[in-house]
Amino acid sequence: MSDRTTPPFRADHVGSLLRPQELLKARQDFAADRISAGELRVVEDEAIRDVVKLQEDVGLRSATDGEFRRASWHMDFIYQLGGISKSPGNLSVKFHNADGDIEFTPAAMHIDGKVTLEKPIFAADFEFLEDVTTGATPKLTIPSPSMVHYRGGRAAIEQSIYPDMDEFWNDLTAAYADQVVAMGELGCTYLQFDDTSLAYLNDPNQRAEMAAKGDDAEHLHENYIRHINEALSKRPDGMAITTHMCRGNFRSSWVAEGGYDFVAEALFNELNVDGFFMEWDDARSGSFEPLRFVPKGKVVVLGLVTTKTGELETKNFLKRRIEEATKYVDLDQLCLSPQCGFSSTVEGNALSVEQEADKLRLIVETAQEVWG
Repeated sequence: MSDRTTPPFRADHVGSLLRPQELLKARQDFAADRISAGELRVVEDEAIRDVVKLQEDVGLRSATDGEFRRASWHMDFIYQLGGISKSPGNLSVKFHNADGDIEFTPAAMHIDGKVTLEKPIFAADFEFLEDVTTGATPKLTIPSPSMVHYRGGRAAIEQSIYPDMDEFWNDLTAAYADQVVAMGELGCTYLQFDDTSLAYLNDPNQRAEMAAKGDDAEHLHENYIRHINEALSKRPDGMAITTHMCRGNFRSSWVAEGGYDFVAEALFNELNVDGFFMEWDDARSGSFEPLRFVPKGKVVVLGLVTTKTGELETKNFLKRRIEEATKYVDLDQLCLSPQCGFSSTVEGNALSVEQEADKLRLIVETAQEVWG
């Protein structure tokens, strides 16, 4: 059994990391006009240097900037696409946890112009990450194109701009294809499309919600897969592409539930990515059975270490779970990671930076023992 020389790596992680207090304070100061954008960037730069060092020190072979320059894993990207604006009012998303429910109210969005890529998004952020990584491969995470549609569905897209939804998808995937090319030109060799929709659609309640918005919920995942492939149509040689599918992650809470059975066959066989980061940290994630659809040449990163609590898993537990997964797919096609990011939004999950580091270190050590 061998290590992997290209992403995803045997020990890997999703992307977002807990923001340090100094950064949270600087963001508040910037929002209140107490410091300038330049002063905020200096604080961000310092925090990113530290968090890259943390990732390299625990032995990870990929490093992100922790998404430290974002408030949200996806909206900070989506709002930078031409033709998309914040609309008045908020969406209401109900997240669940062991203690009950919490309400998340992100700003709504409206597609009121032709969707374009005005300039590469997060380009300067990626260049800074490249500059400060020493041994690890810098990884950029961006939301999948399906996230632009899933949030509001047809209702968020101005009928007068896009009477025909095919035109909307053509413009959106062309903008994404340009983004992928631009990142390749900047030297990005590890790009991840984060996608909650492909996990949410396993949940019958979520499919019912999308059907109520007028979408063909039974086939929406197949459409999304096709459009993601269009977005990746110009990917440069030597760029590894992964996707991460999550059922919601906000302050240690979640949205959807259910195994990957509904999307698995189309997902593994039709989506043109190198690796799939998937959540399997609790019973809500379902069984490993959907892995029976994974074809040769594709890699699944088992998200077995939860980011939702600080309690540390044991190596034996992780090894047993990996062994269970090998009933359905070859060990050589598996890797290990946390189940999600530690801080998909600026608020972060309910654990400490020390606990986050312990979990990342555990993943690295367990992967070394399993794969050598």
